Amino acid sequence: MHDGNIANARFFFVGVGGSGMMPLAMILAGRGAIVAGSDRGLDQGRVPAKFDDLATKGVALFPQDGSGIVSPDQIVVASAAVEASVADIVAADRLGCRRMTRAELNAALFNASRVPIGVAGTSGKSTVTGMIARILHDAGRDPTVMNGAVMKDFARADRPFASALVGSGDAYVSEVDESDGSIALYRPQIAVLNNVSLDHKSLDELNALFAAFIAAAGMAIVNVDNPDAAALAMQLPRDRVTTFSLGGDADLVARDIAEEPFAIAFTLRDARVRLQVPGRHNVSNALAAIGAALAAGVPFDAAIAALAAYTGLKRRFDLVGTAGGVAVIDDFGHNPDKIAATLATLHAFPGRLLVLFQPHGYGPLKAMRRELVDTFVRGLDRDDLLVLPDPVYQGGTVSREVTSADIVADVAAAGAAARHVPDRAAAAAHLTAQARSGDRIVVMGARDDTLPLLAAEMVAQLAARDKVA
Repeated sequence: MHDGNIANARFFFVGVGGSGMMPLAMILAGRGAIVAGSDRGLDQGRVPAKFDDLATKGVALFPQDGSGIVSPDQIVVASAAVEASVADIVAADRLGCRRMTRAELNAALFNASRVPIGVAGTSGKSTVTGMIARILHDAGRDPTVMNGAVMKDFARADRPFASALVGSGDAYVSEVDESDGSIALYRPQIAVLNNVSLDHKSLDELNALFAAFIAAAGMAIVNVDNPDAAALAMQLPRDRVTTFSLGGDADLVARDIAEEPFAIAFTLRDARVRLQVPGRHNVSNALAAIGAALAAGVPFDAAIAALAAYTGLKRRFDLVGTAGGVAVIDDFGHNPDKIAATLATLHAFPGRLLVLFQPHGYGPLKAMRRELVDTFVRGLDRDDLLVLPDPVYQGGTVSREVTSADIVADVAAAGAAARHVPDRAAAAAHLTAQARSGDRIVVMGARDDTLPLLAAEMVAQLAARDKVA
């Protein structure tokens, strides 16, 4: 799929508001394709600003009732999870439309680019993608970027959902998902491997997928602090891998790390770098981005100057506001590694943590029960409080073998303070009622883009309480 046949091609996205679908719709619309879509969230009136943003980019929006699929010329893009009974899919099948998954479309755009840069790993993909985007943009390389998160560097009042950049340069930068095996479709020139840890698949399956991904690249950028990633790097020719580490033995080594509540600094080679995002995991992310930028021919000084200006992503340790001495942070933490990184970043400084964790489905709770429980038991201090509402549920059939109540019972049995409050609004109100000056509230979860609205509402509740007091 080359640029020449994208202009005027017709695409219809089923679930156009999804975090992986929306940036692809933006990229295609920006390249001259005729793009339309539907979304269950649009029909339910959730997050209207997101759909307004798509409409301003020329994406035609339809109810998810089949009415938007009118021609066999339309390429219908849907995630593999969309059921065949959905009206749009029924219409597409009736008309004989070509079907593509989100990953097949992204991989086709990626592989057709002159400098495809793929970012893989269980955690940190969106952040590294955003960091590379900032570096290449500031270096004048005008990249195209496909990110699953909103890049605050590129968001403006008229472009609030900047999860994509549409550039005319050679580079196509994309995070690459291993959860559905579609990583095998990508042919990177530069491949980043952040880490390998349990999320959607077994470690054996993950290692096989990641090994093939970095083996396909001209240059692999690998985190050797992660044992599995380090073992995979050893299988590559030495001249085709750039390693990075926090204080260890690698090509890019961060030393003299100094943490701040909402920033972090480190020394790389002889340069002092200060990031406007906190946490040691973000130093690791920065090294990954620098390695990719160097492989793409960006000078070292330009790369670190751009990183100093990087402001982060929405929903990645995103400080939503402070009221009554209580900071409210919105975070994408949903698997053990991500949750542990956020809790460690917060606990580097004093203050009690009040955590609202909304699981992103019943399936993940079952798959990760033991690891999630262990992460919370290890990551929470004695005074902290964890509250779980019921998992996000957006329709369809689902097995409810493991529930939020089960996780809470396991955490509490291990001695940590945890409560199950089924209704999310009630769970949030419980935490704001408990909060006192010096506390940090963190809202965690994935696959639900109303969580930032909940975090903002909690800031408002705290502010209102502060006024009354």
